[in-house]
Amino acid sequence: MAIREGPPSQLAVLTGPQLRAARALLDWSRAVLAEKSGTSAVSIEQFERGITDPKLRTAGKWRRALEKAGVVFIDQDNELGPGVRLRKREEEP
Repeated sequence: MAIREGPPSQLAVLTGPQLRAARALLDWSRAVLAEKSGTSAVSIEQFERGITDPKLRTAGKWRRALEKAGVVFIDQDNELGPGVRLRKREEEP
């Protein structure tokens, strides 16, 4: 399983299903992601539904907001499609 991290220019393209899954892992609405990323909920909805393709800058804002909250994006490889998972949280003393 390939997990890549780094600046958006070095990362695979974000997919609508990945964005939906990442929001679901965090229990975030489109409105919450829009607020945290400085984008619009409408643009998130249209991308998730496959209606539009966001600018690289917009997708990068979504990705950075979700990564800051603990989401790890997993790139597609020869066997599996792209996905998401959560970072392991450190236990508080």
